[in-house]
Amino acid sequence: MPRRHLLASALLAVLVAPVAHAEDAVDIDRVTVSASTSRIPDSEAALPNTITVIDQKQLQQQLALTQDISQVLANLIPSFAPSRQKLTNSGETLRGRKPLYLVDGVPQSTPLRDGGRDGHTIDPSMIERIEVIHGANALQGLGASGGIINIITKRAPRQDGDTFQDVSVAASTALPHESDSTGYRASYLFGTRKGAFDFVGGASYASEGLYYDGDGDSIAVNDVQGDLMDSETYNLFAKAGWNIDEDRRLQASANRYELQGNNDYHAVNGNIATGQLATSAPGGSEGEGPRNRSTSFTLDYTDKALAGGYFQAQLYWVDFEALYGGSYWGDFWGDNRDPNWFDQSQNVSEKLGGKFSWSRGDLFGLRLRATLGLDLARDTTSQELVLANMDWVPETTYESVSPFVQLEWWITDSVMLTGGVRHERGKLDVDDYLTIPDQRLTPGIHGTRYFVEGGSPETSETLPNFGAVWEVTDTLKLYASYSEGYTVADIGRVLRAITQPNQSVDNLVDLQPVIADNQEIGLDYDNGRWLVHVAAYWSDSDLGSRLAFDNATQTYNVVRERTEIDGYEANVAYQFTDATRIGLAYAQTDGRYDSNGDDRVDSDLPGINVSPDRVTAFWDQVWTPGISSRLQASHSFDREFDLRGVPQPQNDFEGYTTLDLQARFQLPVGALNVGIENLTGEQYVTYYSQTTPRNDTYTAGRGRVLTVGWSHRF
Repeated sequence: MPRRHLLASALLAVLVAPVAHAEDAVDIDRVTVSASTSRIPDSEAALPNTITVIDQKQLQQQLALTQDISQVLANLIPSFAPSRQKLTNSGETLRGRKPLYLVDGVPQSTPLRDGGRDGHTIDPSMIERIEVIHGANALQGLGASGGIINIITKRAPRQDGDTFQDVSVAASTALPHESDSTGYRASYLFGTRKGAFDFVGGASYASEGLYYDGDGDSIAVNDVQGDLMDSETYNLFAKAGWNIDEDRRLQASANRYELQGNNDYHAVNGNIATGQLATSAPGGSEGEGPRNRSTSFTLDYTDKALAGGYFQAQLYWVDFEALYGGSYWGDFWGDNRDPNWFDQSQNVSEKLGGKFSWSRGDLFGLRLRATLGLDLARDTTSQELVLANMDWVPETTYESVSPFVQLEWWITDSVMLTGGVRHERGKLDVDDYLTIPDQRLTPGIHGTRYFVEGGSPETSETLPNFGAVWEVTDTLKLYASYSEGYTVADIGRVLRAITQPNQSVDNLVDLQPVIADNQEIGLDYDNGRWLVHVAAYWSDSDLGSRLAFDNATQTYNVVRERTEIDGYEANVAYQFTDATRIGLAYAQTDGRYDSNGDDRVDSDLPGINVSPDRVTAFWDQVWTPGISSRLQASHSFDREFDLRGVPQPQNDFEGYTTLDLQARFQLPVGALNVGIENLTGEQYVTYYSQTTPRNDTYTAGRGRVLTVGWSHRF
């Protein structure tokens, strides 16, 4: 057994050993997450995993600096990769793997054709908090190979008769000021509770200007994948609830989000060899600007006393469209009707699903809780070429039926064991289809459309998890766990990349599922002043999914190989006084893969698959009852890459450090928020640009940015 497996097993043994001798009850504050994240209602215990909860106060501090949720996550979670500061979040991993994005428990990710747009489906002004479970798990089914990021939306007032209205306006600009760098945003939310009924809803609008780097040069827009800058965003949100009685509740919510690129600028390629960065120039590219459009409806029902247990049911529908920028395809049709054909692609995905669970505690006279559940899901995804009016990726439907059971048992007042199993039975349906005429992977061949026989491959996986928590004292907790996550490779990339005749969907090995495990040991310490968390983890996948860039075709391909990732996370915070708090966090991630098929890892995972080692620090200070501030720093360390022991200097990463400053001033009416992102104006090339070098996306990160906002609740 490998040493890391022995270490996890040893700690599990240590956790269980004290059971016979535990006498004194302890009651410490536990980090908990909502049932929409953990699937376990009213749980008294923290999951035996690393959990990060970004509450409303922390969220408001970060939103005073940036509206990019990926940047917020990177600022607060060092094991999350540095934000690309783009609409696409491809390459933004958690612990070296892709996380599953949820909104109130509803999946936003599109794993069948992963277009990297799942991090932008709701405006930040509609968010109450963000709950993150680190590491692969199957709690929410398909997609959580790196963890779960559950975005919890705003809630209605808690007290009967209460009503609130939230108004917020803000503007941002590059420093020094550039006229086209100015951005604006505004939001309005209304919430009320009257008797058995409650409601919260709102609207928001944002307009982003052009971004500039630390040297005062414009940053290149991403013409194809899409960008946050030079865009407009609209969001409508509503959530209504009815407390049928003291035990039963029905809730309906709807969300409509759209981010539309203005297409006022185009990218000017850089030159990696000379260090010349890509920039933006006035005048848009041909076609329509890239866009994200998401419409969702959710119906939730809870019964706290059904057969003596807690019943939850959720039905959801999500309609998602992601339009990408265009490109020229040459003689696409192969008949010279258009020697330089232009087209844009669009991912279209529709999700229908239901989640059902029933949970009951104190079983058999023990402090034992059992949760039984069933998840049903149907995801239909395709990628179309808009102008050619044909599918680049054929319509692909994945249907799954997934029963699960989860147990947690407090065998003493200080020791809790948890375990469960989920059975994922999935079926992928792809009809017979023709590839597009242009075969970029076969240079010189145009006009040939290969026939691909459809198929209905089925998968059946049983995914266990188990763990233990030992509350050693009222301030110290140890835990260990093992869990498995389940996802599929980017099937769309596989299906659209076929360049040989007589292929069959049923015979494509790349469609096999990706099973990633997560072994973790950790400790939490909290004595009211000191807050400490340390965790080590190991994650292996016998048939992983790696994105590999093909220089000849300038595209990414899905490569299936054995992968092994390990690392550790640590953070510490100290409360000097009620007014002063400082903290430090560090994360290290190492990833290797099998590059030659001998079932032994021998090469470093590239930057698009694994993040750099990072350290973050903060200082929160309350100066007066009406004035507070936060100073935070982030440093990404240098990283080198090798292929079977041979250095790959073209992919090496030179680290950088950024500082951010945020301040809040209470006014006679409302509050003034001032934020300065990249306070020192550090000039740096982003992690993605350095480790995945391409002339058109070789860009710097944002320079100094000033944001001033006013908010008021009445």
